[in-house]
Amino acid sequence: MSIKVASDIEIARAAALEPIETIAGKVSIPEKHLFRYGPHKAKVSAAYAGNLDSKPDGNLVLVTAISPTPAGEGKTTTTVGLGDGLNRIGKRAMICLREPSLGPCFGMKGGAAGGGYAQVVPMEDLNLHFTGDFHAITAAHNLLSAMIDNHIYWGNALDIDTRRIVWRRVLDINDRALRETVTSLGGVANGYPALAGFDITVASEVMAIFCLATSLDDLRKRLGDMIVAYRRDRSPVYCRELKADGAMTVLLKDAMLPNLVQTLENNPAFVHGGPFANIAHGCNSVMATKTALKLADYVVTEAGFGADLGAEKFFDIKCRKAGLKPKAVVIVATVRALKMNGGVKKDDLGVENVEALKAGCANLGRHIENVKKFGVPAVVAINHFAKDTDAELEALQAYAASQGVSAIVCRHWERGSEGTAELAQKVVDICEAGEADFKPLYREDIGLFEKIETIAKEIYRADSVKADAKVRDQLTQWEEAGYGHLPVCIAKTQYSFTTDPNKRGAPVGFELPIREVRLSAGAGFVVGICGEIMTMPGLPRVPAAETIQLNAEGQIEGLF
Repeated sequence: MSIKVASDIEIARAAALEPIETIAGKVSIPEKHLFRYGPHKAKVSAAYAGNLDSKPDGNLVLVTAISPTPAGEGKTTTTVGLGDGLNRIGKRAMICLREPSLGPCFGMKGGAAGGGYAQVVPMEDLNLHFTGDFHAITAAHNLLSAMIDNHIYWGNALDIDTRRIVWRRVLDINDRALRETVTSLGGVANGYPALAGFDITVASEVMAIFCLATSLDDLRKRLGDMIVAYRRDRSPVYCRELKADGAMTVLLKDAMLPNLVQTLENNPAFVHGGPFANIAHGCNSVMATKTALKLADYVVTEAGFGADLGAEKFFDIKCRKAGLKPKAVVIVATVRALKMNGGVKKDDLGVENVEALKAGCANLGRHIENVKKFGVPAVVAINHFAKDTDAELEALQAYAASQGVSAIVCRHWERGSEGTAELAQKVVDICEAGEADFKPLYREDIGLFEKIETIAKEIYRADSVKADAKVRDQLTQWEEAGYGHLPVCIAKTQYSFTTDPNKRGAPVGFELPIREVRLSAGAGFVVGICGEIMTMPGLPRVPAAETIQLNAEGQIEGLF
């Protein structure tokens, strides 16, 4: 007789949520500094968050993962489970997550708030409109687009070369039809026809700035520094020259405040911001992280996709720019995903295969090696699945031990914090040992192309980087314009260390092709776009949206 396992949304719906004032009280946030969005969501006032500098910082813990596969890894679920586990063993802990994008929710994922008994709630709100932050970012971004076209329509006093407008529009829905568009058709009254296009909102430079800014003043300055176009003499046109930065800041004023919610076990969580990690820097906001570090002894955050993307960008971009010093890294792995990295097909993952697991462990080993390069000690969290066998778990733990790290079996999906208590204690032990000596992968004063090569060779293990003269010349021009000190953000597939998503495991002997480079002058990094990566994803053959609906009681079904 089979046992029916409750779905994520059923578990979330049955949760006993506490009033948001109670959650805030657990980390000493006064009720008067909450801006409520109903009984279970609130933003924390800037006045309160900005007056915490005298408090010491807690311990920052990053949760990352092996390269993602269709078998699933559970990085967000583990982040939530670890936060609950730390509270369970008596530590004052918070988690900091990104907000889910509507694009993946209605496309592949169907939700992104954890799973099982390790979730952030209210789950339906979180996965949909939440507090409207992404809508504000979309509006601010597209306001600038409108002001560019309007400026040109009314005479183009800035002498913008209409062939060199680099500011695209955005939408937080996966829509491949909008990747390349033509605007202003229909005659003189509609402006000048032009080639244009859309990116997904989470790829917007406004989103990146939103997550890296430390105040409203910093936000406005960064928005003003964005390059939106070039003149015929190739000189840049900045957002501030169009006088759009003030209005954009107004649209983002409330969105900038961190969102406070809770886990299923009623522990506090900030969920704020959400740049993608395969096409942006993949971390939640600096505002939320820095505020949490003043409120809790342990702050658990995640970075998107595998450690080659999310963790590298977390270290080299977010930590570098925000002055953060992580104390420990948790690398999430599953038996299933490692067997897939070892060549097993998805339909056969339920069958014990220790040899395939051992072969797939090369992927885990490379991520362990990479994390060590940043000077931060690591532990492996084995996200347990019901069909994992003892022999497979033991082989995985033995492999991790051979790499000099512990691997702890975690059952948070099934048991909540009880299933991560051992991992939580190990994280505490690592932090208290004080062995972390964080350092970025590369220095600021080396060239932009050398930074790209460093990531390609040290993190991906490419033999070389391929870039045509146009790309190299563009990087040189940016260096001459004073942008050479910026870090780089590689946009590539999340499924492989290479640009071929089908090459799993730990490939070597390949070339990394840089197709295009973009300057995010406001965010403060240079983006290198590799292979076929898209900044506007498409929907899959069977999108999750097909099963998301309201039931007869008016409840949402289909999120997971």
